Amino acid sequence: MRARDAARLSAIRLLLAAVKQREVDERIELTDADVLSVIEKMLKQRRESIVQFEKAARTDLAEAEKFEVGVLSAYLPQQLGEAEIQKEIQSVIAETGASGIKDMGKVMAALKPRLAGKADMGKVSGLVKGRLSG
Repeated sequence: MRARDAARLSAIRLLLAAVKQREVDERIELTDADVLSVIEKMLKQRRESIVQFEKAARTDLAEAEKFEVGVLSAYLPQQLGEAEIQKEIQSVIAETGASGIKDMGKVMAALKPRLAGKADMGKVSGLVKGRLSG
């Protein structure tokens, strides 16, 4: 507020409103993991909006969404690298005994709590699918 950065302040207010809305809707106080899921959901919405705005040649709106993605991403834990994600996938496959694509649900269910907020689960899903089918 003191920096008079209106765009950043707006993005933070959107995040706070989303957290408060979920608390009111569910009548609970959100844990850190719940707040991370709210941030991830907002990031997913922004990324989808960016794609749509770029298709419609609305670069002004796409740039605003990209800025919000940057602000929201700052509130997530450090993202894991490709090698670390592969290592987690390998260990979960070994633990669950997954042998084919039919076991993908088991693997993803075990990975979700481990990688929540640390990796894009859409990307992880593609990596798991590639590992189990190949």
